Amino acid sequence: MPSQILTEVAASISELKANPIQVVASGNGMPIAVLNHNEPAFYCVPAAAYEAMMELLDDIELLKIVKERMDEPNVQVALDDL
Repeated sequence: MPSQILTEVAASISELKANPIQVVASGNGMPIAVLNHNEPAFYCVPAAAYEAMMELLDDIELLKIVKERMDEPNVQVALDDL
C-alpha cells in the first residue's frame, strides 16, 4: 500500500546507518523521511526544527486557552492591589 511522504527529502535506513550526519545535513534543516522498503518508517527531525514545532504546539495550546477565556467578564484590578 503506497504511503504519503511528507518531506521533500527521503533517505533509506541503509543510508542513515552509513552516514547519519550527512543524511541529516541533506535536509537543509528540514525533516527527512527515512524509508524501509520504500515506505516511510520514521521522520528524522533536526533539533532546531523540532524546537520550532514544540513552540508552535505551545502557541496553539495557549491560543485555545485565550479563546476559551475571551467571553469571561473582565475584572478591573489596580497594580498596587497585586
